[in-house]
Amino acid sequence: MLFKLRGKLDQKWDILLGVAGLALFILGWWLLAEALSVKRPIVQGFNPILPSSIVDQDSSAAKINLDSIARADSLLFANAKEFVKVYPLLPPPDRVFKSYWPLIKEDSLAKNTGRSIWLNLQGYFWALAIAIPLGFLIGLLPLFRGLFSKQVDAMRYLPLTALTGLFIIWFGIEDQMKIAFLAFGIIVYLLPVVVQRIDEVDDVYLTTVFTLGATNWQTIRTVYLPAVMSKLMDDIRVLTAISWTYIIIAELLNRQGGIGSLIYIKARQGQVDRVFAVLLVIILIGFIQDRIFVYMDRRLFPHKYYKTTLRGVLQVKYAIGAMILYLAILFLLPVFGVNLSGMGVTLVYVSVLAGVAGVVVMLMGELEIWQSLKKSR
Repeated sequence: MLFKLRGKLDQKWDILLGVAGLALFILGWWLLAEALSVKRPIVQGFNPILPSSIVDQDSSAAKINLDSIARADSLLFANAKEFVKVYPLLPPPDRVFKSYWPLIKEDSLAKNTGRSIWLNLQGYFWALAIAIPLGFLIGLLPLFRGLFSKQVDAMRYLPLTALTGLFIIWFGIEDQMKIAFLAFGIIVYLLPVVVQRIDEVDDVYLTTVFTLGATNWQTIRTVYLPAVMSKLMDDIRVLTAISWTYIIIAELLNRQGGIGSLIYIKARQGQVDRVFAVLLVIILIGFIQDRIFVYMDRRLFPHKYYKTTLRGVLQVKYAIGAMILYLAILFLLPVFGVNLSGMGVTLVYVSVLAGVAGVVVMLMGELEIWQSLKKSR
C-alpha cells in the first residue's frame, strides 16, 4: 500500500505519515542550522561583530582593507576567552518560535499582518471584478475573442516586477499603487484561464438548453456561469500564492507597513530568526485562505461534492454572498470619494457586527447540513 503507484492512504496512515514527515522536516531544519552556525568571540563583556562581517564586500573599502580586516578578526579570536554560537544564515526552529513575542511587542506583527491582508483582499476583489466579466466577453463573443484573445495570451509573458516603475508613475507610491499592482498581477494569469474554462464547457449542456429554447442570457446564467465558476474556484485558490508574492514586492516599494516591509527591515538588521518567523506567518495565512476557498467551493457549488440536495446549503450561500457584498461595498466606497479611515471606530464596529451575523447564519446553515447528511446515512 505504501509503495503502490498512485495508491491511496487510509486515514490512520495519512495522519501517522503526516506527523512523521513534520518531525523529519523539523529535525533536518535543526541539523542544517547547527551545521551552518558559527562561533563569535566574547570580548570585554559584550559580543562584538567581526569586522569582516560589517564591510560591504562590493565596496571599495572591502577591496582595500581585506588584509587589515583579516588581522582584526584574528586578534579578536586570539584575545577572546569564550565564544558564543550564532546562526547568521539559518536560525534553528526554537529561536524562530521564540522571536514571535518580540515581533508582536516591538514590531507590531498583528498590525502589519492585518494591513497586508487588507491590501490582498482589495487586490483580489478588483482582479476578479475585472477578469471575470472581461473573460466572459472574450470567451463567449467571437467579436471580442478576435479583437483581444491574442493580446490576452501575450500578457502572460510580461515581467511584472519590471513594471513597478510604471505603476508608481500611474498610481503614486501609496496603497492605490500596491492594490493596482496586485490586481494586475492576478488578472494576467486569471483572464486567460476564464477564457479556457469557457471553452471547456461540455457541449451536451449547451445542446440541452438550446433544445429547450433558452435565450442567450438564460444559457449564460444556467450553463456557463455555474460550469465556469465551479472550476474557476480551483484556479483562484492557486493564485493565492502568486498574490502574496506580488503584495510583498509592492510593499517593498514604499515601506509604510505590512509584512513585506517588515521582512525587508528585519533582513537588513540581520534578524534572520524574525524573518523566518514572518515567512511562517505568510504560509499560515495562505493555508487559511486556501481552506476558506475550499469551504466556499463546497457550499457555493455543492453539486461537485454531494449527489442530493441538502437543507441549509441555500442559507449558507446567502450568508457568504452577503459577506462578499459587504466587502465589495467597502472596496468601492473609496472610488466614490468616501474616506474609510475617517469612519474609524464606527467602521470597525459595523464590520465586526456584520461578520458575527454572517458567521451565525452560516453556523445555523451548517447545522442543518449536518443533520441532512446524518439522515442520508
